[in-house]
Amino acid sequence: MAKITFIEADGTRHETEAETGATVMETAIMNGVPGIVAECGGACTCATCHVYVDEAWSETVGGPSMMEEDMLDFAFQPKPNSRLSCQIKVKDALDGLVVHVPSRQG
Repeated sequence: MAKITFIEADGTRHETEAETGATVMETAIMNGVPGIVAECGGACTCATCHVYVDEAWSETVGGPSMMEEDMLDFAFQPKPNSRLSCQIKVKDALDGLVVHVPSRQG
């Protein structure tokens, strides 16, 4: 289990417990985190689970794959630390991860 904190655009924090092997998106959905729509259910085809990885975690999380980069073109206001939460697998090294949810999804 890893703790993941989701921070909404208005600053509201959601501290969750994530199952190892699940995705950050699945964790958000299971915990009712507002702003994570996940229309495609995690297939990396919609960009509606877009998050900004907190700068302190960027290196640990790593960058997006080429397919994910293509989908991020459809995200609302992508930034260098943008990721699709469906593509981030929970592992022990992500315990304490902080992600920011954009004000809306693309």
